[in-house]
Amino acid sequence: MGADTVSVEMYRFLVSPRWLGFHLLVLVGIIAFINFGLWQLDRLEQRRDFNAIVSARIDQPPVGIETILAEMAALATEPGDDPAAAVEWRSVDAAGSYLIDEELIVVNRSQGGRAGDNVVTPMVLADGSILLVNRGFVPLGLEIPSPFADTAEVRGIVRVSEQRRRGQLSDPAEGRLREIQRIDIDRLSAQLPAAVLPFYIDLTASRPPQAGVFPEPVIRPDLSEGPHLSYAAQWFIFATAVAIGWVLAVRYSITKRRRELSAAPGADRPPPSSAEATTEPLRTSPPSST
Repeated sequence: MGADTVSVEMYRFLVSPRWLGFHLLVLVGIIAFINFGLWQLDRLEQRRDFNAIVSARIDQPPVGIETILAEMAALATEPGDDPAAAVEWRSVDAAGSYLIDEELIVVNRSQGGRAGDNVVTPMVLADGSILLVNRGFVPLGLEIPSPFADTAEVRGIVRVSEQRRRGQLSDPAEGRLREIQRIDIDRLSAQLPAAVLPFYIDLTASRPPQAGVFPEPVIRPDLSEGPHLSYAAQWFIFATAVAIGWVLAVRYSITKRRRELSAAPGADRPPPSSAEATTEPLRTSPPSST
């Protein structure tokens, strides 16, 4: 068997069906891990954008609800625009009368490591419109208290209508609701006696104050960057590890194949190296007889 033939035989296994499948699996794994890492970096960028928006708005001085509505009206220039998103996280003051009989319970909420509900009470404003006021969190097992007074001045953080996310439970499309999965303003407007503002507020202060410890004000959003950067690094490490594993597997298999071919019957031995040649004894002719 010639040297060229041995060389070809040594690497031919790399294009066998089993190894082609292995190459494809490695390639798919590397591409998938890299894309997972890029996805986490994209989520990190989204998180940073969200944090910047909240930080810029949430500590601004509170304004009257009329100011917020005027800003929203100025922003509603194109069909499909959501002006409420441009004022979300702003602090707003309002005054009105609670509709206690129309109170809503947002189920499956958690806060401070406790499971519970949020209490949303509609408030009729001076112009007759209705503002949904998320009065806060009540742990499971506790009775939901009513507001201290039917009429109040409130301060809260503007929030947009909540949308159902994939995998979440849905509220019935029709009928009157008491317990709800989310604060979907369009869905709730049908059962309230007047026009509902296109946002709700998370209550932060009230005059007169609410009676008792609960409802507890909804906590501010977490403005940390979360684990996205570390997750991205992990995915990139996984991709690198797969690539290194492929290289090691190929090198090991080539070495193993070389040994098998060298040990095969009829295999040509490679020519001796110069070092080996110098160690061989010199052969001399026998002396001629006289």
